[in-house]
Amino acid sequence: MPDTTSSELPEVPNAARDGRLSYAIFQLARAHRGHAAAMLRALNLHPGQELLLMQLFDRDGRTQAELLERAGLDHSTVSKSLRRMQEAGLLTREPAAHDRRVMVVSLTDAGRALEEPIADMWRALERISVRDLTLDQVEMFTTCAHTIEKSVRDHGRQAPAG
Repeated sequence: MPDTTSSELPEVPNAARDGRLSYAIFQLARAHRGHAAAMLRALNLHPGQELLLMQLFDRDGRTQAELLERAGLDHSTVSKSLRRMQEAGLLTREPAAHDRRVMVVSLTDAGRALEEPIADMWRALERISVRDLTLDQVEMFTTCAHTIEKSVRDHGRQAPAG
């Protein structure tokens, strides 16, 4: 594993000096998402579409509301992504039998065929991401990332002061 000294760390703008962790998370997320987006383009997918497909791989026939909740994406992103994927022949959306207002999303054969390529993409992205880390560092980072995500999510759910 390479030695990471402070001289090798990226320079943090003065305005972010009291938010170094948050700045590092932003830079990491941007780099990771950019690389993932390039890998997804090779599969003719847009970022976020793979998250919806993965939910359907685990349980096909979810409602649009379930996908919205489970994928952690906003409503307009999910609606736009599902429409694009339906137009590409990856899934179908049909009204539920019990309530015509509820849309049930199901994979087509073409959508189902993307399961292994998407799993391969995530494996490759993981190898790239952890190549200079030990298993203990990967575990520690994953734990810290989940803790930070929960903290940010919980704070966002709090009622605004006023």
